[in-house]
Amino acid sequence: MNKKILFLTGTRADFGKIKSLISILEPQPEFEVFVAVTGMHLQEEYGYTLLEIQRCGYKNIHTFQNHTHETTMDLTLAKTIEGLSVYVNTVEPDLILVHGDRVETLAGAIVGSLNNILVAHIEGGEISGTVDELIRHSVSKLSHIHFVSNAEAAKRLEQMGEIKESIFTIGSPDIDIMFSDKLPDLKIVKEYYQIDFDSFAIVMFHPITTEIDSMKDYAANFVEALLTDTHNYVVVFPNNDLGSQIILDAYQKLKGNSRFRIFPSLRFEYFLTLLKNSQFIIGNSSAGIREAPYYGIPIINIGTRQQNRAVHADIINVDYEEKNIFKALKSIDFHQIKQTKADFGKGNSAELFLESLQDDRIWKMNHQKQFRDR
Repeated sequence: MNKKILFLTGTRADFGKIKSLISILEPQPEFEVFVAVTGMHLQEEYGYTLLEIQRCGYKNIHTFQNHTHETTMDLTLAKTIEGLSVYVNTVEPDLILVHGDRVETLAGAIVGSLNNILVAHIEGGEISGTVDELIRHSVSKLSHIHFVSNAEAAKRLEQMGEIKESIFTIGSPDIDIMFSDKLPDLKIVKEYYQIDFDSFAIVMFHPITTEIDSMKDYAANFVEALLTDTHNYVVVFPNNDLGSQIILDAYQKLKGNSRFRIFPSLRFEYFLTLLKNSQFIIGNSSAGIREAPYYGIPIINIGTRQQNRAVHADIINVDYEEKNIFKALKSIDFHQIKQTKADFGKGNSAELFLESLQDDRIWKMNHQKQFRDR
């Protein structure tokens, strides 16, 4: 009997991470794949990225809204649990797959574990700081199976009492796409998005929910530093966490300035082509910690959002002061960086993932969570 696998995605970022995993399972005769889509994907102001998922041609795509006008994370969690629970009771999956440290991730793990369905967590065992870390570790404790990026993450999960047999090291799935020979040509990407810069940097700045009272000052300082600078910038909207509107309001000052092109969202493969050909990336996105070092792209990381991330790269870290951000921008063109040999896999995560699911042992995993004393 076919195994039903349900993937949950709420943001363009987590879809970029799981896309190769969905795509490798979809044609396999022994699996029936379902993709539940919610969150930013369904919001017009963030580019309505459901279209990107639909372009992949997956057979079973289901959408449900979890957005609340209050945009508080607890209400979003509640709405995601409610919407996903209805779908799960319809599909009755054998496995629910969630990624990372988002509110939607936590909702997927709660729905699965409380309905006696196996839950697999992708990229657990990592440290990131802010509220994201609380969510990531909570999801790991609610999950039965762990697909991790590296040995460090596996070790942390064992420290948290997870049993070794439940942990599979497959690398970071987005590396598969990063080094794919199917990435679009830069010329195609620039034409598609009408970017006419010869050279450019990338801006990705997200809210820090645990520092929400200071976000207005942080965003204002950041924008002023960018305006004082002379580089051209491709600016991507923040994720839709609490505080995102503060950043979007600050970005109003960039509109009409010929050095800036601002986008609600970019297709993941197109974004990677732009990143690969950029002068540097600035902000506080995990793309600066994970993807940029693989391409040898210089990074200016602002503030605390990524402070505990596993870093295997030469990163310029600055605080939120305008003068310090501008100082980093003045020096970035002379900053030499070596392409990282960071341990996030070899670009074969999807193959390792498929092999794991084709092994009968994973389906005999005990639904009753166990704690392994060390």
